[in-house]
Amino acid sequence: MELSNAAARKLFLHRHALIEPPAGPAKGAALSELVQRLGFVQVDSVNTFARAHDLILWSRRQSYRPEGLRWINDRARTTFEHWTHDASIIPMEFYPMWRMRFDRDRARLHGKWKDWHGQGFHAEIDKVLVHVADNGPCCTTDLADDTAEKSTGWWDWRPSKVALEYLWRSGDLAVAKRRGFRKFYDLAERVIPAERLNARFTDAEIIDWGCAAALDRLGFATSGELAAFFDLVRPQDAKAWVTQALAEGRVVEVDVVCVDGRTRRSIAWPAIERHLAETPDPGRRVRILSPFDPALRDRNRAERLFGFHYRIEIFVPAPKRRYGYYVFPVMEGTDLIGRIDMARQGDELSVRAFWPENKVRMGRGRVERLTSEIERAARFGGCGALRFSDGWLRDALPVD
Repeated sequence: MELSNAAARKLFLHRHALIEPPAGPAKGAALSELVQRLGFVQVDSVNTFARAHDLILWSRRQSYRPEGLRWINDRARTTFEHWTHDASIIPMEFYPMWRMRFDRDRARLHGKWKDWHGQGFHAEIDKVLVHVADNGPCCTTDLADDTAEKSTGWWDWRPSKVALEYLWRSGDLAVAKRRGFRKFYDLAERVIPAERLNARFTDAEIIDWGCAAALDRLGFATSGELAAFFDLVRPQDAKAWVTQALAEGRVVEVDVVCVDGRTRRSIAWPAIERHLAETPDPGRRVRILSPFDPALRDRNRAERLFGFHYRIEIFVPAPKRRYGYYVFPVMEGTDLIGRIDMARQGDELSVRAFWPENKVRMGRGRVERLTSEIERAARFGGCGALRFSDGWLRDALPVD
């Protein structure tokens, strides 16, 4: 089966909750269901006018407010915080599957951090675990004001901070809550509901779940994309899963047409044609997305599927940057139409520049739709005023 570029975009974005209007409830059970649909929401500290995880959810449900995420994670416990490719909010239902990640991180980090932080590392782990057990949720500032034994390259973290991070990554501790952006850790058994904490699955069952759950949320994928989705399954295990699933007829091969006309062999569920028929048509709504949006996290896929070359070039000297360090992708329907540079300055949202993609014409209707979305973003960010710089509508810039 060949999947046209237009059909591939529509199916892919529908699986990422970016086709239907961004309306409806966005707290409690409805918000938990949205996180479940996405699979995870990356957590990031950058806050130009809203934090990345909040912008991810707001772009899909514009009634969303940040306190809703804290409620389902810190109180309702329908999600937990751990690692995918980065720190993320993950459905609590997935917690038993993360035991494979805990074991892998424990083995990988134990030797590395011991070498970085000296022979006192083991004692520090025990001391921190006893402190948390006796005193309840704590953050790094609650522990002794110690210093690194030697220069480590790991931001010279204090030993107690390293121990907290190690115990969290290996599953002994869990993030009980955040205040601001500071994590408070507690024993996993005091945070994770017992039915999730005590559930056990074999590695083979976790691999099968991880690949199937990733395919559910992508619509079509290569084995590498399945492995990268949660960063839970190793690439070789995902490749073996695809081979077996094809042999058993659980999945089918599809040729996905890229924006340049070339095709990329992928797999999909056998019901892909029905899934396409059930996918709603996109409207013309303009959305401002987070740079960490799960639909764009794989930059190479974004370029193949949408023709959108998008990089956050942190270490590139400023004169060589085509755009600012932190610009927001802008989507209309199934097209990525440009990127916008805006940030809070005091009480106002300052819009410095919008660059359309090549061949995107900024007519009156499109500018009005973009401006309306900027106004909604300002209200979401709690900005009391909105200011557009002179000449903020720019010409497209060439991309290397």
